[in-house]
Amino acid sequence: MTAAFCDWLSAVIQAYSEFSSKVKTFSVLMILMFPFFPVFLESPPAAMSRNGYFFEESGYLKCDMDDGCETKEETGGEELFDAVNNTVVSGDSIRFFVNVNLEVPLNAADENESAGCVLLHTSRKYLKLKNFEEEVRAHRDLDGFLARASIILDETATSLDDVLREMLKHFAEDPENMEPSCNFEKIMSTLFTDSGTPREGNGTHDVSDSTGANIQTCTSHLKFHLLSDTIQGVTATVTGVQYQQSWLCIICTIKSLQRRHVCISRLERPQNWGENSCEVRFVILVLAPPKMKSTKTATEVGRTFATMFSDITFRQKLLETKTEEEFKEALVHQRHLLTVVNQRPSISDGHKSHGSKPLKLHEFLNVGKGISDDIARRFPVYALDFTDGIIGNNKAIGKYITTMIFLYFACLLPSIAFGSLNDENTGGVIDVQKTIVGQCIGGLLYALFSGQPLVVLLTTAPLALYINVIRGICDDYNLDFSAFYAWIGLWNSFFLVMYSLFNFSLLMKLFKRSTEEIIALFISITFVLDAFKGIIKVFKKYYYSGRTGESYLEKAPTDAIPSLGINTTFLMNSSVSRSMSLENQTGTHDVHYGRETAVLSLMLMLGTLWLGHTLYQFKKSPYLHARVREILSDCALPISVLTFSAVGSYIFKEIEMSKFNYNPSESLFVLAPVQSLSIGSVMSAMGLGFLLSMLFFIEQNIVASLTNAPENRLVKGTAYHWDLLLVALINTGLSVFGLPWIHAAFPHSPMHVRALAYVEERVESGHIYETIVSVKETRLTSLVANFLVGLSLLLLPFPLQWIPKPVLYGLFLYIALTSIDGNQLFERVALLLKEQTAYPPTHYIRRVPQRKIHYFTGLQVLQLLILCGFGMSPLPYMKMIFPLIMIGMIPIRYNLLPRIIEAKYLDAMDAEH
Repeated sequence: MTAAFCDWLSAVIQAYSEFSSKVKTFSVLMILMFPFFPVFLESPPAAMSRNGYFFEESGYLKCDMDDGCETKEETGGEELFDAVNNTVVSGDSIRFFVNVNLEVPLNAADENESAGCVLLHTSRKYLKLKNFEEEVRAHRDLDGFLARASIILDETATSLDDVLREMLKHFAEDPENMEPSCNFEKIMSTLFTDSGTPREGNGTHDVSDSTGANIQTCTSHLKFHLLSDTIQGVTATVTGVQYQQSWLCIICTIKSLQRRHVCISRLERPQNWGENSCEVRFVILVLAPPKMKSTKTATEVGRTFATMFSDITFRQKLLETKTEEEFKEALVHQRHLLTVVNQRPSISDGHKSHGSKPLKLHEFLNVGKGISDDIARRFPVYALDFTDGIIGNNKAIGKYITTMIFLYFACLLPSIAFGSLNDENTGGVIDVQKTIVGQCIGGLLYALFSGQPLVVLLTTAPLALYINVIRGICDDYNLDFSAFYAWIGLWNSFFLVMYSLFNFSLLMKLFKRSTEEIIALFISITFVLDAFKGIIKVFKKYYYSGRTGESYLEKAPTDAIPSLGINTTFLMNSSVSRSMSLENQTGTHDVHYGRETAVLSLMLMLGTLWLGHTLYQFKKSPYLHARVREILSDCALPISVLTFSAVGSYIFKEIEMSKFNYNPSESLFVLAPVQSLSIGSVMSAMGLGFLLSMLFFIEQNIVASLTNAPENRLVKGTAYHWDLLLVALINTGLSVFGLPWIHAAFPHSPMHVRALAYVEERVESGHIYETIVSVKETRLTSLVANFLVGLSLLLLPFPLQWIPKPVLYGLFLYIALTSIDGNQLFERVALLLKEQTAYPPTHYIRRVPQRKIHYFTGLQVLQLLILCGFGMSPLPYMKMIFPLIMIGMIPIRYNLLPRIIEAKYLDAMDAEH
């Protein structure tokens, strides 16, 4: 039995040897026949593709940086098989794969494992199809290509490497595309992920077959080089993503290039280069230097041509072309089709909530309809304004507390600053105390009954200018200031009531985004000028003509330093202005007030600005916990004000600082003697009241529009007409009691929204920008903040008077600096100082030619200068008419600018996205 088993085992071994010899002979035949495979495998069956012959993980309109490589521990052949199954590979690699996939000896597997595994990072990014109707760069990319077209028709090369070499050779031979410092061999290696890695050995290893013959295989073939960056069209289906397999766009960034290059190659026969590129007929190669404008990068150029090639009808038409001229004509025709298909009505102004329909007369004659619509829209969610963030799952009590603190200081400090200014201008008739009382009452009423409680009411710099002009008129014509002020306020409220009843807020749809941003930037500039005017006054008082230097010079004997040839005036000024040392020695004065007061004031102003803005930006830093960073950012304003108030009033308490005046009023609520004025004075007050109503109407509606901007993602609706009526009623009461007027304040209202918002950072083309995810729409923050402002009356004169005026000036600079965040006009002005590679990929950069952008920016700056010329004129009566200049910007935008810049470009720059 043992002998029989041995005979059976010998037969099995012999049969296995014969089978193995046949298999290895088949392997040799496969190697010899492989160059002819493309002829037989132009459209391989799906099963072959799925089993791992070739695979591409290239992009989408999908930009891809591929690919995955799994490590198999069983055999080297499986490792190589897996690598090929995850990328587009070269022809050389395919040949090696076919041989090794059939049989690889164990020693080859051991050598491959000893070479070590590599890691491959895969990144997929979906790209939008290029909009040829809106994005001007799409046409310019094609025009640039047609001007120096690099087209290869009926390319006979079969491997990807050979096709790319022919395309690069075409570049090199074309005199228009010459790159003097360009190494095309280096470009070839950069197209693949193994660029810069040493290829293994010039040696070979043997694979023995049963006949004893050795098949030498170059070990350099063991390195599969994979395409680095590609774009490919995909379509979402029920079963997954379906690739467009007949074209491939390869993009690459090369440092040595001087300009962008595009080459299109049409292959003679379909080529199988991967699982998702089984029948490639078109190859698009895009090369570009690294430092390019965001709309001129290799990816953007590739997106242009990939969008065109995503149309199957267009690809079929290209296959039928015979010459390069016909090929170009097909490209031009496809561009025309894409432009026509994407055409739609002019880009609507997404910044408005009033809609885009033209205004009709009957809309203004329907009395009270806007108010009733506002109430119907907001009243159902009125209760939610008190409960959101307090009751339920999404609580935001911490954010509410930090916002209340911020809003308290944001309302109190301007009230002190402008109250002090009104005190100086009116001789104490309107002082800090009355300003705080008016802010408290008006703010509480508006927070309780307004349609949009996120809007913040304040007395502002333009209102302080108006009050100053009114005081001058009263002095010139011997009028009672309180009575004249009350009549102007009553006429102002009357006109505002008329505007709200007859739905005049619908006119705000005529104010485009660009006009609003001009006015917003004007308000920011007024804050800056107020701060600098204040600090200049301090320097004039203490640095250049300080009373210490003058008094000492008057007291100092001229013969104190006789005939020494020394500039005694210089010595006296320097010693006195330094510290008043002589007076301190005699005990006559123990407080320094000279040049050190001016220098310390400047330091306090700039320190308040620096600390506030640093903390405001602290949420973007990597330090501390995210919640701590958010709290510090929300409380940047109070922290900076309190810190430098302590520095100025306590640490340097021996230096006298400029503080606001405080004269306690005997009675805060005294009715103005409105009956004391003549009919002529009342009629003149009507004209001033009309001009004032124009200011209120524009400021109230523009600030409300900026607050309700789409990017803020508010969901409870607007109430322009009702809010305007409420502001009129509030200011009626303020006028008759001699309290300062208030209206919607910029930038406090958008900053209030920002404080209640949940923000996240996003990255687009290397540029980081913030976007609001949601906002807690509540009345509680305004209610509590204005209530605390009222309680601040108990803090007068101390400790509120410990806040130096320079700190208030720093507050103005902080408000101005933070308000320009997101102002598109300011961003476009900044583009003039930037190189093109730093331009952000905004919607207007994509849709509008660069020259048109700069023209538009220049025209906006011109309008801003005109507005500043009237609003900041030293002539008092010029300041009264600057609201009419704001109204005059409407015909400029609709009638003048379209004659200079095409309307579609104007609409694109006025759009939000």
